[in-house]
Parts: sequence; C-alpha cells; structure tokens
Amino acid sequence: MSDLPDAVGVLGAGLVGRSWAALYAARGLRVVVVDPDPAAEAALRAFLPGALEDLAALGLALAAPTAPAFATDPAALSGLSFVQENGPDRLEAKRALLAEAERWVAEDAVLASSTSSLLPSDIQAGLARPERLLVAHPMNPPHLVPMVELVAGRLTAPETLERAAAFYEAHGRVVIRVAREVVGHLANRLTSALYREAVHCVAEGIATVEDVDRAIAHGPGLRWALMGPHAIYHLGGGAGGYRAYLDHLGPTQEARWAEHGTPRLTPALKDALVAGVEEELAGEDPEALARRRDAALVALLTLKARHGF
Repeated sequence: MSDLPDAVGVLGAGLVGRSWAALYAARGLRVVVVDPDPAAEAALRAFLPGALEDLAALGLALAAPTAPAFATDPAALSGLSFVQENGPDRLEAKRALLAEAERWVAEDAVLASSTSSLLPSDIQAGLARPERLLVAHPMNPPHLVPMVELVAGRLTAPETLERAAAFYEAHGRVVIRVAREVVGHLANRLTSALYREAVHCVAEGIATVEDVDRAIAHGPGLRWALMGPHAIYHLGGGAGGYRAYLDHLGPTQEARWAEHGTPRLTPALKDALVAGVEEELAGEDPEALARRRDAALVALLTLKARHGF
C-alpha cells in the first residue's frame, strides 16, 4: 500500500461524507473533512465512535485510528492526492464544489464523486483537469456497505480509474466497474426498479407500506444479501440451472414485467407513504434504529465472510 495515498480529503460531511471519513480514519489515513457548515463538525465527532467500533469488529480498523481534521475552507485540501466529494446531488452544486477543490489539490489528484445519479461527463464540464474526475458511488452507510461503483466520464483518464480501484480495494471495498455511464449508474437503477414497484403496490392498494417492507426484509432480501438475482435464479432452475429457469419460468417473469406500475409521487401518495412509514416505525428512535441496523450489518458481513459470500 506504499504507493497509495496516505491522506484523503472528504468534501461534504453529511450522512455519506462522515461515513466515508470514518472508514478512512479507521484505516489509518490522514483525513481532512471540509464542509462549509461549522455545525457539521459536531455531527461528525458524534458519529465517529460508534462507526469506528463497528469497523474494528470487522477487522477494518487499525489499533489507533487517526482523528479526522475538520475545516470549512477548501484550502485545507491543499496538496491532497485523493478527494471524496459528497456534496448535494445537484449538478451545479457539484461543479462548483469540485472547481473550488481542484484549485488546492495535488496536480495528479483523483476527484471521486459520491453522486447517486449524475453522469460523470456532466460533472466534468468546466473543470480545469476533467481527466481526474470519476464517480465512486457507495450505498449508505459506506463505511459498512462495501460496494463502491466506479464510473468513468468521457474525459476520465484510464489511469484515474485504475488508481481509484486500487485505492478502494486496498481499504476493503468491493469495486464494481460500470461499463458505460447512465443515469443512476448500476446499483441505484436496480434499487429504483424495486422501489417503483413498492410504491405502486401501495398506490394501488395491493399492500400496506409495512407489508411491502416486511415482504422484502423477510423474503427476497435475505437471498439478495448473499447473491444476486442471476445467481439466485440459476439455483432456482434446479439441475438445469439458469437455462432451465429461463425456459420454464421466463414467461411468468415477462407477464409480471408487463403488469409493473409507473406511479407518480403526487402529494396524496407522498402523504400515504409517509403515514405508512410512521405507522410502521411508531415508537422507534431514528438514531437507535440506525445503530441497530449498523450492528446487524456488522453481524451479516461477518456471517457472509464466514460462509464465503
């Protein structure tokens, strides 16, 4: 790891940014967190102890993790060769943040955007060194969920992609290289497809919000935590494998695809969805629920490793 960055900038200290900061601090990197809101530092400091404890349980934290530095001025990124950007998911906001950051970073710095949907080619526009930028999209919370998908823009240098992949893999991330840029990249396109049908089922009175969530958490979600849909349906084909599944049950899949809905998030539907979640989670403290989720993620990741998944 001697040729990898020993310091990293985290631009934006919201939910995703502070999670990235925890991972990098746990790995012994010098971390510089930059956010224009001074109040973000308190949220970062409050988040770190629990996150570092979880990473230690996974064997991803050094004995003495470094404490991130916090600043409101992007000049604090001076000389850094890797920056994880986590600003608002709006094109102009990201362009402005990154244009300011690249004034200070090292000449060969990698600029990795955590954007969930924006195209790297669009973000690159206007940068002085667009070849240094790529998308590195995680899933929340990124310090625990290991996937990070890398997407190059039209102007991204191949070397930038290779350096980013090596960096993330060295810090325990599972790197997915998305072959071409598309809105939502890969993971969010998959989750959006499921979410669309989840909303449709509520809108059409097929099921309540709670039962939709229970159906996923206690049904297919258990299998998806171990393997993806293609591999799952391969096992579903029995001795004949995936081919047998597609030949036998492919028509029923097509029939369901034809029935999938395209709901509109009208004010009335938004109200119904929010009311459903409030009923589902009545009495739950959001912070306590997030901690329970993270503890379960640690246990699940440990179990997956034990069984080779």
